[in-house]
Amino acid sequence: MTTLQDCQQRDATDPLGHLRDLFSIPTGVIYLDGNSLGVMPKAAAARAAEVITQEWGTGLIRSWNTAGWFSLPQRLGNRIAPLIGAGPDEVVTTDTTSINLFKVLSAALSIAKQDAPQRRVVVSERSNFPTDLYIAEGLCKERGYTLQLVEPEEIAATLTADVAVLMLTHVNYRTGAMHDMAAVTAAAHAAGALVVWDLAHSAGAVPVDLAGAKADFSIGCGYKYLNGGPGAPAFVWVNPKHADRFWQPLSGWWGHAKPFEFTADYQPAAGITRYLCGTQPIVSMSLLECGLDGFTAAEALGGMAALRTKSLALTDLYIKLVEERCHGFGLGLATPREHAQRGSQVCLTREHDAGGALGSGAFAIVQALIARGVIGDFRAGDGGIHKDILRFGFTPLYIGYCDVWNAVEHLRQVLETEEWKKPEFNQKHAVT
Repeated sequence: MTTLQDCQQRDATDPLGHLRDLFSIPTGVIYLDGNSLGVMPKAAAARAAEVITQEWGTGLIRSWNTAGWFSLPQRLGNRIAPLIGAGPDEVVTTDTTSINLFKVLSAALSIAKQDAPQRRVVVSERSNFPTDLYIAEGLCKERGYTLQLVEPEEIAATLTADVAVLMLTHVNYRTGAMHDMAAVTAAAHAAGALVVWDLAHSAGAVPVDLAGAKADFSIGCGYKYLNGGPGAPAFVWVNPKHADRFWQPLSGWWGHAKPFEFTADYQPAAGITRYLCGTQPIVSMSLLECGLDGFTAAEALGGMAALRTKSLALTDLYIKLVEERCHGFGLGLATPREHAQRGSQVCLTREHDAGGALGSGAFAIVQALIARGVIGDFRAGDGGIHKDILRFGFTPLYIGYCDVWNAVEHLRQVLETEEWKKPEFNQKHAVT
């Protein structure tokens, strides 16, 4: 049986352990929600002050040139590219995940229409992140396509001659289950469909190889594992073979080939730059750069491969300890045990009869843990096959093995004492 001393020894010999010093984590907090919002890099506050007081306050409009503001989307994109298996000048940082999905799904549908106009179906997972489904639903209604939602095991059989685009999130936000990107992409291509990948719960947590998988389009988030801050800009990648085939629909001036010629007609820039739209949020982009510095520091220690090894070790340990120390409290495991099928989170379920009149109790258990300083989050089920989820993300840049031990100890205590039944832990808030 694993002991606290075992975890202390693993922390003491962890070659990545000192990376935690790059981040500001409040005393007494075990932060297991980096898959929703990453922690603050220590350099972020000073960087924000520099951008506001010096670059904006003193440099004023000159800073578009002197501080490099104008090239930030491309510069940050090139820093993200190695984390997702993209080449130089194939990624830009810009806008939000939802907006970027609208761009690339629009492009994918337009290319599919040119190549195979008879294909009128977009396929996605029923448990895909809702904003992805909402964007797809809106585009399908506008363009006369059908959005078909399926369970993961049904994807292969759904790839018929009617399918134009397969749109998936690489790591499922509810369960942490991870698709085999190369295999799924190959199957879709064999069926004649294009593939759009959302990397919001992958980038910075698991190795991704978009080029190796021969993916078509991809978007992702800057404020989860990349630690870019709340509302940090997202990123977009387009396979170079597709990049110049279509004007993305938000044809704003930053995506123009010569934006400062101010021509009346739109002339798209070459390559990925055309996926920019309007003026960028410079302060937010500058903070994202601080988040990416953590991956630069990790590069000398093995980069994403080393981070992935630690991520799997952390999640393996959490699963093992929960099953050893929280047995008998109605907890189940929603996350795959197989490493190849697991992202960087562990999601637990709880049987409804375990909570009695309070339902599954999953929400209240998470709230009781948060009150103790163990911050995870809750995702509601649908009353059917998708159960309530207690969700815990493990960011290997700053989570240690003793964090895992202590988090499980708090969970055990919350369950044993039935602390979660207190009224204050059963009051829903706007954000769960």
